[in-house]
Amino acid sequence: MTDGGNDERLAARTLGEAGPRVVFVHGLFGQGKNWTTIAKGLSEGHRVTLLDLPNHGHSPWTERVDYLDMAELVAAELASFDEPVTLVGHSMGGKVAMQLALRRPELLRGLVVVDIAPVEYPLQGGRTDDADEEASPFEEFIAAMRAVDLDSLKTRDEADAALRAAVPSRMVRSFLLQSLVREDVGGEQTWGWRLNLELLARDLGELRRFPDPPPGATYDGPVLWIAGANSHYVLPGDRERMDELFPMTRLVRVKNAGHWVHSEQPEIFLETLRRFLVQVEQ
Repeated sequence: MTDGGNDERLAARTLGEAGPRVVFVHGLFGQGKNWTTIAKGLSEGHRVTLLDLPNHGHSPWTERVDYLDMAELVAAELASFDEPVTLVGHSMGGKVAMQLALRRPELLRGLVVVDIAPVEYPLQGGRTDDADEEASPFEEFIAAMRAVDLDSLKTRDEADAALRAAVPSRMVRSFLLQSLVREDVGGEQTWGWRLNLELLARDLGELRRFPDPPPGATYDGPVLWIAGANSHYVLPGDRERMDELFPMTRLVRVKNAGHWVHSEQPEIFLETLRRFLVQVEQ
């Protein structure tokens, strides 16, 4: 893998032949293909581009984790399309998308933020006193992935079993294991993670942050905020900051969904997104 500077291109794939462009940016530990089901649902009337962020998927590895660097790399991709796009970002990708919107609004016709707010998140503990609050055990996830003995690993099922104690949710394990790949290295089949786990572990605190926007910056285009009703990532107290930076915000909470809204309720997510696209593409 290479060190990523601004001359590095992000890995991308596009579904659909014609129509307005929609670009998806995944969250921590994800990759563009996480959005395939949603992308297929839109691809008849849109060109849907799925990006891999740095240190994820097929994109280059970098020397640090930084939201502004990521926003710049995504902006370079958007600028290559010669038309404004609707940008959809989940979690970490939502923060990247927000930073981009506040700095390069001319690249967007609309913004969709999925289950994240423009605030700093605690490194340990929750944001509420609710005993049922979803934990954010990303540190534990990284430790569990790094602890998998890749040299002796024979099957993906073995890796799944190795993660089970730290990652009890089958859906989340399946999501993480999408980044575990078997590759031919020097004629030998070896297992490896497409995630730069060492860097992500070191800079996890950076991903909790939301860098200050440029003074006075707002994104005045249409914004759809989709939150999971069972998630605590977007709290009522976040609304003031959301409206301050994104005054055209419409917030939708999806019932029976946590942080991974688009995986937990894909049909409702897709229908909500379609309605927004009809508005912004008129």
